[in-house]
Amino acid sequence: MTREREIQKVTLVGSAGNMGLFAFKLIAGILGHSSAMVADAVHSLSDFITDVIVLVFVSLSAKPQDESHDYGHGKFETIATFFIGLALVAAATGIIQGAQLEAPSMLALWAALLSIVVKEILFHYTAHCGKRLNSQAMIANAWHHRSDALSSIAAAIGIGCAILLGDRWTVMDPVASVIVGFVLMNVAIKLLRTSINELTESSLNADVEREIEEIITSFPGICEPHNLRTRHIGNRIAIEAHIRMDGDISLRDAHSRATMVEQKLKERFGSDTHVTIHMEPIKESNND
Repeated sequence: MTREREIQKVTLVGSAGNMGLFAFKLIAGILGHSSAMVADAVHSLSDFITDVIVLVFVSLSAKPQDESHDYGHGKFETIATFFIGLALVAAATGIIQGAQLEAPSMLALWAALLSIVVKEILFHYTAHCGKRLNSQAMIANAWHHRSDALSSIAAAIGIGCAILLGDRWTVMDPVASVIVGFVLMNVAIKLLRTSINELTESSLNADVEREIEEIITSFPGICEPHNLRTRHIGNRIAIEAHIRMDGDISLRDAHSRATMVEQKLKERFGSDTHVTIHMEPIKESNND
């Protein structure tokens, strides 16, 4: 099964769970008089919307490079992550504004508990497959499942307090829905920050760049890596670096050494890594 097909299969499983939970939680929230559960239902709906986004954009990102996209279409996954973040912002805003003070029933509590179990299962399933397939969009979507589980925990606590502790604690239900909203907003901000960084060509973190330099200098006769440039292209990365060698060796030998560096970097960061090596002679004096 291809990477694209596996991502589609996992996402379809999640979307089916999200639609079922949305319908059940919405009915339970309305019949059970729980604004926290209605808010949680909205979260599940936003999960379904992001599943659709993942399905569409991962299909686009799987397209091979062409004349208009020399580095492939990998950033469509980054765009999917960005839209997931926007969907979470919208859901969080609606949840925070929609809190209402009304005593909830046991139906709403059972819905919250069921949601916790289902969404945790979907989180672990999607996160495991996302890491195995190296899909940023899938991992982001997994955390969307986890945030739904967390929001259901908050809802369950609020609804439980409102039911078990009497009318004076009814306020805990809308308080829980507001907490859910802020949890969502925090997740959304993190996803947006990550995707914006990648869309604006931010470099890989300093530890990864240090590891790249160590790989380069591990080869005999190669030294002084400089002008290192790195960036994400969806689930792939691009590496550009200048290296120095003895200026008296043959072009064939220099090319062979640069190829070994390229192969080693691809072994470490994936066969689809874009690697560009520029070769220069070792400086013989400060005037060179």
